[in-house]
Amino acid sequence: MSCNIEENYDVVVIGAGHAGCEAALACARLGLETIIFTVSVDSIAMMPCNPNVGGTSKGHLVRELDALGGEMAKNIDRTFIQSKMLNTSKGPAVHSLRAQADKKNYSQSMRNVMENTDKLTIRQAEVAELIVNDNVVCGVKTVSGAVYHAKSVVICTGTYLKARCIYGDVSNYTGPNGLQSANYLTQSLIDNGIEVYRFKTGTPARADKRSIDFSKMEEQKGDEKVIPFSFSTDPESVQKEQVSCWLTYTNEKTHDIIRANIDRSPLYSGKIHGIGPRYCPSIEDKVMRFKDKERHQVFIEPEGKYTNEMYLGGMSSSLPEDVQYAMYRTVPGLENVKIVRNAYAIEYDCINPLQLNATLEFKKIKGLFAAGQFNGSSGYEEAAAQGIVAGINAAMSVLGKEMIIIDRSQGYVGVLIDDLVTKGTNEPYRMMTSRAEYRLILRQDNADLRLTEIGHRVGLVSDERYEQVLNKQKLIVSEISRLSQIKVGAGKEVSDFLARHGSEPLHTGCSLAELIRRPEIMYEDTVELDPERPEVSYDVAEQININIKYEGYIKRQLSQINQFKKLENKKLDKDFDYTKVKGLRVEAMQKLNNTKPLSIGQASRISGVSPADISVLLVYLNLK
Repeated sequence: MSCNIEENYDVVVIGAGHAGCEAALACARLGLETIIFTVSVDSIAMMPCNPNVGGTSKGHLVRELDALGGEMAKNIDRTFIQSKMLNTSKGPAVHSLRAQADKKNYSQSMRNVMENTDKLTIRQAEVAELIVNDNVVCGVKTVSGAVYHAKSVVICTGTYLKARCIYGDVSNYTGPNGLQSANYLTQSLIDNGIEVYRFKTGTPARADKRSIDFSKMEEQKGDEKVIPFSFSTDPESVQKEQVSCWLTYTNEKTHDIIRANIDRSPLYSGKIHGIGPRYCPSIEDKVMRFKDKERHQVFIEPEGKYTNEMYLGGMSSSLPEDVQYAMYRTVPGLENVKIVRNAYAIEYDCINPLQLNATLEFKKIKGLFAAGQFNGSSGYEEAAAQGIVAGINAAMSVLGKEMIIIDRSQGYVGVLIDDLVTKGTNEPYRMMTSRAEYRLILRQDNADLRLTEIGHRVGLVSDERYEQVLNKQKLIVSEISRLSQIKVGAGKEVSDFLARHGSEPLHTGCSLAELIRRPEIMYEDTVELDPERPEVSYDVAEQININIKYEGYIKRQLSQINQFKKLENKKLDKDFDYTKVKGLRVEAMQKLNNTKPLSIGQASRISGVSPADISVLLVYLNLK
């Protein structure tokens, strides 16, 4: 198909989900003429599955994205209807913020930001073809034949490529929520030598609020004091009335219905060929895989403030409509439930992420970048975090500047990308705190201290914001130093203070820092013993508490990071031929040649490369 339309841009972004929005905003804010394509302008930043942002480990990604200069954290601060800090009974490494979004408002708010960003053009059209000359991307062509020349292209197609939605015997070739799928680009990817996977994910039913009996469920309220996602959001601006969520459970009746109809599930009948997420299974998967579990949690979450749709979290399914009704109605509070939208599974094309560098640029096609579920990950937060990295690097590529690589010791976003491009994935990848080996350092509370410098260096964070972070860092360091020097004795005032806080009495003098090291004593508590204390904000006080209480553990982890950095700094030639290295096992040779690691550290994390192989490599390259 031919068309007379031909336009020039610096960057083309394909797809306007969470990855595409962050990629396009990053490029436009860095001064590049950017066009973003979407199959529907109404689907910009759409939340086709759960109505929330953040959660365990995902909250870390959103905070890091914010530190780099992204938009997701600011957008959820504008549009949340409930906010909660998770895992507060555990250590600070796993504290994670999670906010319920008003889905429609979230999407509209992000669209408003996009529409009012200079140098950013939004275009509703389906991209059908990549234009690649001599392994360099030169632009894209739409289904109408219109040509858009560009110096960089970022693919963020999410779950839309050859998408198929399935429940029972019903199968529709559409994207999520019945939107148009993108059916042409896959062939162009294959024609350009890109390896394509077929993955699957799913979503539960949405129910009419009026048909739910909340008296049989446990109410889940938000935090009394809301902590914003964005480091730049005024905490007072997010203190507002919140909407409740609800908790209920499946039971043996639910499980019996699922087991009796399991042969009707496309997952088990062979009608679904895509590989699903292990860590976010459907309810039929949970029942079949965890036979000892008598019940599973079901979270009833509002889809927005001005809708009666409720999301039945924990019960995603591809079972037939009649089975869905039967199983949902066995759950306490859902006995008379009316379904607004059926649960369904969705199959889609994505890529083998081993084809990407840590910059998220394709190894074999210069200027072509990829982010989000297209890279084999799952989740809004994982997508957005990759989106900003791909967007920054697409911009750096156009500007002729050095691209950024965030490593595993710098952020969860570094762990996420490194896992994808080094280890690959054979199922939709989900971020978890257990994947981050330096999680005591990579806390969600200090993401600004870790990553704002990178956001400022590339040009996405203002001088003013960066100066605020530097001042915060100085204040934390100076206040900890001051507390270490202030001595308190074992007199009556201190004894009474300790008794009130259920703490053992002192037998000799100590510093205030040593008192704060006790689990039951917080920095804020010691103000009565410290009349000269400067006034500090909540987030500074939090850093002081954590750094004093976990000092020994933090020092140990920093030492481990130093060892990690030594291996990361031993660089490898990306064009090196590993068949030259005698002593390497055949599997290691093949894996190394396939991945082309950038450092000894990355080589050591490749599946199938053993410590013995790394030793052989170090000797050969004389890098010890």
